[in-house]
Amino acid sequence: MRRALVLALLLGACAGKAPLPEVSIPLRNPTAPVASQSDVTGARLDGDWVVVEGGGIAPGTRLRFSSGRIAVDGMTMPFEAQGQGRFTLGGQRIWVHWLDADNRTAALGDPDGKRVWIMDRTGRPGERLGAAQEILRWYGYDLARLNRG
Repeated sequence: MRRALVLALLLGACAGKAPLPEVSIPLRNPTAPVASQSDVTGARLDGDWVVVEGGGIAPGTRLRFSSGRIAVDGMTMPFEAQGQGRFTLGGQRIWVHWLDADNRTAALGDPDGKRVWIMDRTGRPGERLGAAQEILRWYGYDLARLNRG
């Protein structure tokens, strides 16, 4: 009896295992607090930016914000203000989590964790990069998964 049980277990171990279902793991821990910077308006974002670090958008990507639109490497999409530092980008939610007082460096993300990025006017944020990263870390984003330029 014992021998039959051991044989059955060994044969079961040799059988092919069913593949695990594909799962999309968000870039943000959904249990972490999240907020947008309420004083950010589209006017503060107007102009040219360069992505420095990103998940769902590559570093080096050039962005141009202007009157309710955003051009991403030349492709234009609607960028509509929802108030309180919250926007929609092509119908998807994007929140400005942090923008420095001089409008030079910003951290934006989808609060559901589909994408996140840090952008800078010159592409060289200096010490502001650390501030942007700290805010994103506080809001539960996994910075180890970001691509860096």
